[in-house]
Amino acid sequence: MRLEDALFNWLQIQLVAEERPEDRAAADTRDFFLEILTDDHGVTNLLVHKTDDTMIHLKYDKDGRTKLQMYPREAAEQLLTDINQNPKYN
Repeated sequence: MRLEDALFNWLQIQLVAEERPEDRAAADTRDFFLEILTDDHGVTNLLVHKTDDTMIHLKYDKDGRTKLQMYPREAAEQLLTDINQNPKYN
């Protein structure tokens, strides 16, 4: 899995896990993507650094450098929106 894809997948499920702390599957999935990021890509200190009207900024360390990756907020929040709109999950 490409680094950018793993970061985006982690971000989407991180937003779900934050919003739904009782959702064990969300937390497990978040941890799975974090494991991919750390083991396969050498990412450490990953966090959501900033959220503005249009973008979500991730900050992380890789290869001894601090990196910043931005994703469109609407795309990142889409999984949470889909889950919240499906009564089966509420």
